[in-house]
Amino acid sequence: MSEEITSLRVRIDGTVQGVGFRAFALRQAVALELTGWVRNRRDGTLEALVAGPTKRVESFIGACMKGPPGARVQNIDLETDALPSGRAAP
Repeated sequence: MSEEITSLRVRIDGTVQGVGFRAFALRQAVALELTGWVRNRRDGTLEALVAGPTKRVESFIGACMKGPPGARVQNIDLETDALPSGRAAP
């Protein structure tokens, strides 16, 4: 039986730029063997697209709620990012 796969677009608000949050999120995703990307946005938030087994994606979100030292997460918005059928995650 295969694991359920989840794909989420994550937007993190707070003190998340200039504190190493992008690198932190990337390390978490690599450690959890997730796929996707992460970027800083002009409005001061951080955005990520993450895909993989649901439990690992949930672990990634949990880590992002805390963030690296120096970060202050005020809000996390999650949006299901449905992948077109037959396509692999980015």
